[in-house]
Amino acid sequence: MGKLFVVPTPVGNLEDMTFRAIRTLKEVDMILAEDTRTSGILLKHYEIKKPMQSHHKFNEHKTVENVVNRIKSGENVALISDAGTPGISDPGYLVVRECVRNGLEVECLPGATAFVPALVASGLPNDRFCFEGFLPQKKGRMTRMKALAEEKRTMIFYESPHRLVKTLTQFTEYFGSGRQASVAREISKIHEENRRGTLSELIEHFTAHNPRGEIVIIVSGTDD
Repeated sequence: MGKLFVVPTPVGNLEDMTFRAIRTLKEVDMILAEDTRTSGILLKHYEIKKPMQSHHKFNEHKTVENVVNRIKSGENVALISDAGTPGISDPGYLVVRECVRNGLEVECLPGATAFVPALVASGLPNDRFCFEGFLPQKKGRMTRMKALAEEKRTMIFYESPHRLVKTLTQFTEYFGSGRQASVAREISKIHEENRRGTLSELIEHFTAHNPRGEIVIIVSGTDD
């Protein structure tokens, strides 16, 4: 039988690709990519010439069975996302789960994940933390924030730039405007920024300076 390799890819700087990740992608029979056009740029940069198959949140339920059967037949398959580690707010969980259920070997390589550098660079406690990823955009959003109001651990959220100020404003309603937080954007890229302060200070800054790029919000837990 073959094996499923879960391979992290750079969240910004192409040099964040590991030697092991490059070797693995060159050796597998097929690469599952969230967006074949985006991944094609990465593969071309490292001269990786392997067939790709699209695997994203809109088709993963349909492609999983085929992937499992190919691995059963002896093929080695690599799973990558547009950026970071597959399965962390990206497609990946379903195919990993089905491989495990079918007794197939799954090997996840260590590598880039956006929230780790954002958390470490925030200056907020990182001995205990909870990863929330993207909050629900509509149904359940306020319920989730209300539940997190009493969270004592440092909290990690992903957000799009055009929703950043709105989300920070909602945080002040549940966490208080004086709660310490950090916003990291463009991690590992030329214009990387880590802006730290209270929620109200961050709202003021990003209202005056329109944010761009992928966003990670780190919020301290309650002291109560």
